[in-house]
Amino acid sequence: MASTPLNTKKPTEVTVTRAKGRPMLSWVGKKPLGRVTAFPAQHIERFSVADVANPLPPSDADWSKWPKDLPKGGLLYHGDNKEVLAHLLANGFRGQVKLIYIDPPFDSGADYVRKVQLRGPKGTLKIDGEDYALGEQVQYTDIWSNDNYLQFMYERLLMLKELLSEDGALYLHCDPSRNSYLRLLLDEVFGPDSFVNEIVWQRVSAHSDAGRYGVIHDTIYYYGPVGRVWNPQRTELNQKYLDQFFDQVEEGTGRRYARGDLMASGLRNGETGKAWRGVNPGERGNHWKVAVATLEQWDVEGRIHWPKSSGVPRLKRYMTEAIEQGGTAQDIWTDLRPIHNQSQELLGYPTQKPEDLIQRIVGASTNPGDLVLDCFIGSGTTAAVAQKLGRRWIGCDINKGAIQTTAKRLQGVMREQAQTLAASKQGELVARDNEPLPPAQLDFTTWRVNDYDLHIQHNEAVELACEHLGITRTRTDPFFDGTRGQMLAKIIPFNHPLTPLDLEALRTELKNRPEEERDLLVVSLGQEHKAREWVEHYNHNRPINKIHLIELRTDRKAGGFIKHEPMSVQASIQRGGDKLIVQVDDVVSPSIIARLDLQEGIFRAQIPDWRAVVDCILIDANHDGNVFNVTLADVPERKQDLVDGRYEFAAPPVGASVAVKVIDMLGEERVIALTV
Repeated sequence: MASTPLNTKKPTEVTVTRAKGRPMLSWVGKKPLGRVTAFPAQHIERFSVADVANPLPPSDADWSKWPKDLPKGGLLYHGDNKEVLAHLLANGFRGQVKLIYIDPPFDSGADYVRKVQLRGPKGTLKIDGEDYALGEQVQYTDIWSNDNYLQFMYERLLMLKELLSEDGALYLHCDPSRNSYLRLLLDEVFGPDSFVNEIVWQRVSAHSDAGRYGVIHDTIYYYGPVGRVWNPQRTELNQKYLDQFFDQVEEGTGRRYARGDLMASGLRNGETGKAWRGVNPGERGNHWKVAVATLEQWDVEGRIHWPKSSGVPRLKRYMTEAIEQGGTAQDIWTDLRPIHNQSQELLGYPTQKPEDLIQRIVGASTNPGDLVLDCFIGSGTTAAVAQKLGRRWIGCDINKGAIQTTAKRLQGVMREQAQTLAASKQGELVARDNEPLPPAQLDFTTWRVNDYDLHIQHNEAVELACEHLGITRTRTDPFFDGTRGQMLAKIIPFNHPLTPLDLEALRTELKNRPEEERDLLVVSLGQEHKAREWVEHYNHNRPINKIHLIELRTDRKAGGFIKHEPMSVQASIQRGGDKLIVQVDDVVSPSIIARLDLQEGIFRAQIPDWRAVVDCILIDANHDGNVFNVTLADVPERKQDLVDGRYEFAAPPVGASVAVKVIDMLGEERVIALTV
């Protein structure tokens, strides 16, 4: 499927202002951005339920400063977040974001994977009589050299500062491995005066770690100006607190209550300074917290506790009222459970965060209609929560699996919201105090910035590159992928461009190999324009360890080998009166076949139902050849459920094109067009 840019502007340069604080850290290669190249975005997909459900108008969101060439709705970007942030700066979002929440890499030294299995009940696929899964699929790699990690985060924080509004807030989620470094980076970029809180979230229950105290928490740093949005959040009171403080029992009713102060320090000449019922607050250097008339009313209502001996009256605070009101959230969060294996939210995405956690943050630092940004969107929790709370949102991720997961999740959220609004409009729902907020939008669009996506898994890309470029594959070197003649070869992941950070990592690796005296071959699908400048400067007057680049997108000779065998889809279309029936008859995924390492014939014989390899099916009932408008989505909620394969909907005009998008269990997509 072709994609066309709505914003057809050529690449441009955007400015990034200096950090607000003084330098806190130094590292090899530290460099402020100053200017960044911004690329146009390609509009890939659109989803909307607004027209279908005909709901009540969305919440009052201020769209007045929204870029004119972008649709008013959620924005989901596939691409390197540095390039996405530059794109946002170039297209009118500077100073417009009210809340930024990011859960970036932690420099954990691990590959984060998800378990991949075929759809359907157990036994859908059997090999040698045993149930079989497709294994693990790497979602993202969190392995860095320290300096590269710091520069990576530094650049993105500088750009996020530009996007944040004057009264906006940023929350950065991290763990103990790099939290001290990140705190100093935040102080430098946003200024130490912008620090608000260090929040400790207990993410797991107590457990034993060998040779140390159990690590059970994450850290969330909260930064924002003095005039930032702030809505206090309430928490549930625990039983220990209730038993300890609500230790009084009211005679006659049996209601439990705690005694609260009626006085505050300081003398007053007005109503609150008068004596009442023989008690003069001024004698104690105090004053009443409320007027004497209010004290009289409370006494009539029985809300004043009078000590049996002479003493100061106290206010009765009933336990039932305290439970209903809840407590004020503090900076240690032990009441928010993480995602677990039986959680309804569980999507199988690594490092997924619970909605309750993000809901507290969004609720505290935004109001309905405000704009929320997450440039490490992952499973889409931030966007889903923002959508449910009536906020506008922007999300991005370099991992295509994250984009697919988020898109499916947001489709479900919006459909549910549209149904609720439609039922409310028809008088089927009775207004409740906890009724969800109306959404700011009921549609979103998906974009791609500087397309590096080949619909190909990294391991497969490495094997293809090695085969066609004459690279001898090695599996013993933890850094390099192989050799070509006398050169060491490094293949950059194809889902992001070659950057100076990648090259700095290579330089660091060579410093750890002082005996290495070979040139280096670096293979990438694309590259930042500064990467070639970096290489030219590095190679200048260097007799050994020179770097040779192959950029597959522009090298016609070397780049022609990338011929990925796509998924095949067989489907038919039939008109019946004013209805159209689309029938998907068969799907074959070579990527899954390769993963199974079986011949196609054997594979087909062992999977009797093609639907087992399909994650979801989307249909555009009147495709324009460019943007895929999702008018029908078949997304099974449970892994054991299969797609339907047969779809009936109102027939479009004769001659229209119906596009069918099939996504397999490895995330590969195939779009076919059927003429009505």
